Amino acid sequence: MTLAFAASDAISTPLHLVSEESYPAWLSGQSAQVQGWLAGSGFSARIGKVAMLPGTDGAPVAAVAGVGDDNARARSRFVLGATQAALPGGTYHIVGGLAGLDAQEAALGWLLARYRFDRYKSGKGPGAELIAPPGVDTARIEAMAAGEALTRDLINTPTSDMGPDALEQAARDLAGNFNAGIEVITGEALLAQNFPMIHAVGRASATSPRLIDMRCGDRGPSLTLVGKGVCFDTGGLNIKPGASMGLMKKDMGGAATVLGLAQMIMALGLTLRLRVLIPAVENAIDGSAYRPGDVLTSRKGLTVEINNTDAEGRLVLADALALASEDSPDLLVSMATLTGAARVAVGPDLAPFYATEPNVAAALKAAGDAAADPVWELPFHAPYEKMIEPDIADLDNSPKGGFAGSITAALFLRRFVGDGARYVHFDIYGWQPNATPARPVGGAGQGARAILHALPGILGL
Repeated sequence: MTLAFAASDAISTPLHLVSEESYPAWLSGQSAQVQGWLAGSGFSARIGKVAMLPGTDGAPVAAVAGVGDDNARARSRFVLGATQAALPGGTYHIVGGLAGLDAQEAALGWLLARYRFDRYKSGKGPGAELIAPPGVDTARIEAMAAGEALTRDLINTPTSDMGPDALEQAARDLAGNFNAGIEVITGEALLAQNFPMIHAVGRASATSPRLIDMRCGDRGPSLTLVGKGVCFDTGGLNIKPGASMGLMKKDMGGAATVLGLAQMIMALGLTLRLRVLIPAVENAIDGSAYRPGDVLTSRKGLTVEINNTDAEGRLVLADALALASEDSPDLLVSMATLTGAARVAVGPDLAPFYATEPNVAAALKAAGDAAADPVWELPFHAPYEKMIEPDIADLDNSPKGGFAGSITAALFLRRFVGDGARYVHFDIYGWQPNATPARPVGGAGQGARAILHALPGILGL
């Protein structure tokens, strides 16, 4: 789905935005007819309230929309997305200012509210269009919306149509759109080229495991993005209960998010050397499935005792991170729907992250606020290292005890990153459980806009 602004010269309807604070003054400047119409219609300036304003012949000639009060706006994101969803179809342009809304966030919210996942069911169209308000960086907002739409589409697609092979094709399509290079290592070739843990996790599936490697750009600092691409997670032999399996099509949310971020970066033409690595697997069950108690040897040479086959994401990421570190990128980022512990800690709306350098963490936190993409730093807490060190191998993929699950997973991944590397790990949810403005129930990108916003400061772009 293309999420873009209407042409600046399109025929459009004026749209007035009013806050609860500004509404009385605005209303006093309107005609008696408009005042009576709004009073009769019960319009208020709360978020999501809209009214069409009639002309002298009764036909609508303008619209007015509420954006709430200071408290409501502070507790909401993408307020203008609620306006978009409430307005009838047509094209609009904003007159009289944004009533205290940030222009960039407001514009992005409008575009994201137009998103529909309609691959399997036709329904309501994308609805009202907007001419970009003055001062909006149109190209950047449209690039972010397109990247988010790609992420949502990939996550929302069920595994029957988004297995490892289809995820590879999505990466190939993206690479083709931007003349990026792409290589894929599949099946038994993973063993021949020393990716044993990716192979072990994915070998029980009818669709072969693979490592997707996309590169774009030959100048500037180097950025490598690694995304967990577990297209479905049964839990393996430690099989999940049915209720826990219901959303496992989203377990490739890390891969979907790095592909969405890569689209943003390439569409904006940032001067950097971008690499995207996605271990794409299905954690299935048959006679060849890896077992609890097995010891796997990773690409880096570290051995891993398998104490739970449902802690598979960190295994496939480990081999990919080891490969990424061999190039010593200027910034290495992994994104994964990795642990339920992260959801318990911060809920579905915040994207927790870990960073090896305080200045990188500070840049991401500031960027998350600026980009309406909230993130929260959790610690690489060194005293917990002993929790991931079992008796018979170098590492344990699922420490006993049940405490600090997101932190121990992050510490596990850090073992596969080169010494002194600038490394950031995001443990995202990748799903919107309840509809809010511009964010329907379903797949959701997290952290991508924060990273995009922080890149200039981190990499000196």
